Amino acid sequence: MANIATIKLNINEKIYLRDPEQTELGKKIIDHSVKLIDEIGFEKFTFKKLAERIGSTEASVYRYFENKHKLLVYLVNWYWSWLQYQIDYQTNNVEDKEKRLLIAIRIVSETSRDHTDFEHIDKNALHRIVLSESSKSYYTKEVDEDNAEGFFKSYKSLCKRIANIIQEINPDYPYPHTLISTVLESAHQQVYFAQHLPSLTNIELNGEDYTPIFDYLKHLVFTQIKR
Repeated sequence: MANIATIKLNINEKIYLRDPEQTELGKKIIDHSVKLIDEIGFEKFTFKKLAERIGSTEASVYRYFENKHKLLVYLVNWYWSWLQYQIDYQTNNVEDKEKRLLIAIRIVSETSRDHTDFEHIDKNALHRIVLSESSKSYYTKEVDEDNAEGFFKSYKSLCKRIANIIQEINPDYPYPHTLISTVLESAHQQVYFAQHLPSLTNIELNGEDYTPIFDYLKHLVFTQIKR
């Protein structure tokens, strides 16, 4: 992996008041936000509880984020940007288009196995948050206003990145963005169903082995684009 100092994920500056990656307190806020939301859920999460966890004040947290919704939007954007970084890094110099697509599908279907970069963020815990909480970042009454501000740019950029590979493989396939947005949602929805509502899925998981998700998404994508 690239050295941590060389990596800068592109997060919309309108989401935060102060870049948390630029200070130790900011990194601590992100670190413990992930751990606390993973522990108690987004509904019960408050800046007061976060401040108590990090031994600081609510005011210090509000200097970074206007409210907890924007904090969740930041975390979800960070996750999508991280996935795109992984795809770009791991497909670099891979000329085979189908192999690049398989790499992308594998990356979106599993938790991070890398623990060297951004050590202040537990990426497995963040993955669990995305599974259960990410839809709350855009299933809101303010979604159109948030979209106009570019709050979902990272998600759309990731979708476009993978859709472009599909268009390289099959330029005549008419639904590349539709297919990939479905894949991205399914990658998390099916895990959630397997873990909590198993009668809604045929996926069976063994711990953090997400191979069945990868196999399902690979089948879904290649069945469609090879028609």
